[in-house]
Amino acid sequence: MNQAQSLYPLIEQALLCPVVDDKLALAERLRRDWRGGLLVREASPAAYALPQPGRPLRPELVHPVRVSRRSLATRHGHGALLHAIAHIEFNAVNLALDAAWRFRDMPDEFVDDWLTVAAEEAGHFRLLRGRLADLGFAYGDFPAHDGLWTMCRKTDHDAMVRMALVPRVLEARGLDVTPGIQRRLAGIGDHASVAVLDVILRDEVGHVMIGNRWFVRLCRERGLEPQATFRGLLEQHAMQLHPGDYNLSARAEAGFFADELEALARLTESVSDGR
Repeated sequence: MNQAQSLYPLIEQALLCPVVDDKLALAERLRRDWRGGLLVREASPAAYALPQPGRPLRPELVHPVRVSRRSLATRHGHGALLHAIAHIEFNAVNLALDAAWRFRDMPDEFVDDWLTVAAEEAGHFRLLRGRLADLGFAYGDFPAHDGLWTMCRKTDHDAMVRMALVPRVLEARGLDVTPGIQRRLAGIGDHASVAVLDVILRDEVGHVMIGNRWFVRLCRERGLEPQATFRGLLEQHAMQLHPGDYNLSARAEAGFFADELEALARLTESVSDGR
């Protein structure tokens, strides 16, 4: 009979692991062992500020303006686009692990949700890395930026703020841009990558839904009105919702409020009208 192990040191091991395949395997094993009752939440010190998770030496991390252009007119541009998405998914593994590891006063359901997200993000990365290999590239062949982990650091003091600004803003934006990326890939005949993004989009709706659910729950536990609180956090962190294409059906499925969707629809219409 397997003896139960302490949860938090194992999550920390996965977070700090710099070897890509080992990190992916650890994330998937954490979900499996947690679901199998093999991990226990023993009393442990509070999580510390983590400047960087474990990551390989490549890709080189640069300012966003230095990230490779992603025109699909060339194989290089095609690869750069898929690499950028793969980098997001790799970072998403770390963000999900960090949520499960950091916010230790949250209930077991929170741990279960974010370990599940981490394992699914690992699967997404594997799919995208496979498409990169089909094009003759590997993860690390293109520079990348560190915007996702920067937001992770900015929100490491409060689970409610994390749920607001990572799932409800950054990950939700992924719901918006994916259909357009799929159309571009279909236009060059890359239907295999379109199919991969179908899987990712389906799962990401669930991930954003998890963030929405916990944000609303935490607001209500604190006697806060969720939408006003969200708007206040956007202002506090100088984040804006700009005119553009919003995937309103995916956002509705992920649990955004009706009046939020109406406001986003107006932003979408302002682009269509040329305003």
